[in-house]
Amino acid sequence: MTDLTALTAAIKDRRDDLIQLTQDLIRIPTLNPPGENYQAICDFLHKRLRASGFDTQLIRAHGTPGDSDRYPRWNIVARREGGSPGDCVHFNSHTDVVEVGKGWTTDPFGGDLIDGKIYGRGACDMKGGLAASIIAAEAFLQVYPDFHGAIEISGTADEESGGYGGVAYLAEQGFFSPKKVQHVIIPEPLNKDRVCLGHRGGWWAEIETFGEIAHGSMPFLGDCAVRHMGAVLEKFETDLFPAMAARRTDMPVVPEGARSSTMNINSIHGGMAEQADDFTGLPAHCVPDSCRVVIDRRFLVEEPLDQVRGEVEGLLEALKAERPKFDYTMTEINSVLPSMTDRDAPVAATVAAEIANVMGREAEFVASPGTYDQKHIDRIGKLKNCVAYGPGILELAHKPDEYIGVDDMMDSVEVMARSLVKLLVP
Repeated sequence: MTDLTALTAAIKDRRDDLIQLTQDLIRIPTLNPPGENYQAICDFLHKRLRASGFDTQLIRAHGTPGDSDRYPRWNIVARREGGSPGDCVHFNSHTDVVEVGKGWTTDPFGGDLIDGKIYGRGACDMKGGLAASIIAAEAFLQVYPDFHGAIEISGTADEESGGYGGVAYLAEQGFFSPKKVQHVIIPEPLNKDRVCLGHRGGWWAEIETFGEIAHGSMPFLGDCAVRHMGAVLEKFETDLFPAMAARRTDMPVVPEGARSSTMNINSIHGGMAEQADDFTGLPAHCVPDSCRVVIDRRFLVEEPLDQVRGEVEGLLEALKAERPKFDYTMTEINSVLPSMTDRDAPVAATVAAEIANVMGREAEFVASPGTYDQKHIDRIGKLKNCVAYGPGILELAHKPDEYIGVDDMMDSVEVMARSLVKLLVP
């Protein structure tokens, strides 16, 4: 039996363990916001990885957005040294999941196995990928105990809200220094036969329009901020959205609709604050003097950030010049530049080759429509040799009845384990 045959056998022997591990992770409800059960999942991973011979560190991202004594931002980094010096391969997965939302027909935190699929919030994005990376490392260690270099596995916080309490913090502390880590694989759900090289950029801002409060029966004595915001939204519809739709990128972004610039109206609120569900009274009669929207603008590598920002600001300034009493503020919430790894980079080429070996077809190189933690590894860690690769269907992320296919996970486990052989076994 060759070593690769033994590796495949070791992976097959772990199928039930992979299912159980994925279910166990789903059953820890790490909802973000607010950031629940981060320590619980890190403690679980600590026990699991220590039993497999990893040294572990639990690291709290003190002072980062959202971190508090009630909701501490805990992360785990585990490292297993080989028998001799060499490169370090790091698997990074975020442990947080988004809100459940409506429309589920299964228990969102049940981890139910139905017809070869494991259901639950985070099954696809990305606890299935985290479980796959752990099983891949454990199978590899069984067959290649004297490998060269090191393997690291991390479970990090807050990716769903920007990653500042997770990978960004770890990168600032030197955990992703190119002297310490040479190859990074992030098991995000981009489909098992794809290598994701990077992502579009993101720019988030809040726009507020102003008016003057007055009695609702005499709106002519006031100035309605909601109507002013209506003019902003109309400008978005007639000017900005068509302009964005006409732009196309050379980045291999999937799905097809994300090859253009896009913008989501994330939220809108104007006038009186919403009352509690048990409030039974009627609203007061007031003209709203404030209206706010949050916009989520995703931009292409061909679009400079100043242009993205200036395009919206120019639209608002044009309204200010032509619309009586129109006034506004625009506050930037966050910005992320696009990130792209070269497809010939060692980790990208290695994973692509092993996809071909395992699945018998060429890997597809893609880019993600949304940002993920590669942005921090790239910009803060200064490490370019990073890709996203993992099981799961991208379109299932954040949806009701989210699931991960067991066969897809098994295929990805083999790709990950064989990539370790290529990168760490001379």
